[in-house]
Amino acid sequence: MIKLLRGEAYRILRKKRLYVFFAALAVGYVLVAYVRSGGFSAESILGDTRLFILLPPLAGGVLFSTIYLDDLSSKNLATLIGFGVGKAKIAAAKLILTALFAAVVYALAPLLLYAAHAALGFPATAGVMALVCAMSLKQMLTTVAFSALSGAVAYGLQKKAAAMVAYILLAFGVVSQLAGLLLRTEFVSGVVPGLDRRLMPDITDRIITGLTGGVFPVGAVVEYVVYVLAALALSALALDRREMEF
Repeated sequence: MIKLLRGEAYRILRKKRLYVFFAALAVGYVLVAYVRSGGFSAESILGDTRLFILLPPLAGGVLFSTIYLDDLSSKNLATLIGFGVGKAKIAAAKLILTALFAAVVYALAPLLLYAAHAALGFPATAGVMALVCAMSLKQMLTTVAFSALSGAVAYGLQKKAAAMVAYILLAFGVVSQLAGLLLRTEFVSGVVPGLDRRLMPDITDRIITGLTGGVFPVGAVVEYVVYVLAALALSALALDRREMEF
């Protein structure tokens, strides 16, 4: 597993498009912050965390494409399987890599906000930065979970476009909103009430609320882990059931 992770990490780190994309995002935010700086205050950085909602479709999207979808247009996945690497191990490695790279990106996002606001004369306090980091953590958890679920689509259909569309719909909350509407109908809620509280946006909300409130959200964390493990199992099953089409 370590060798597989190392090799995949090396492949990803060689992608110049990642550095260009994230540099463009950072420059874009700095320019927007500079233009808006006339109306800044000591806590304006909290308002900017609303931009974090764009991180799963943008930053998460490029990570999902690089980690999961590049293999569908190359012979890398078939080569790994040909050398005897277990399909479940491949699916697990993809999830671990997504979590690691997402952790780095989503840790740098609050630092970028802090640096921009500090340079403009509005440094955030430690308490405010804790909230900013919590908002970034919420989006990171969302990215990892939706990447794992979209991975099942990628391996089940072996179509890059379909998998990317699935991820974008999940990342923009379209699927969660539609599922929430369905689960809140009288037909469903009358049989099994509260299912709409088991969707990913609500799970991550409860995790962050617990952490910022000083109480470890055991129930929400367990739900999140179950969700991710179920998505991982689906990815492994889809990869195992499909023949490689390269």
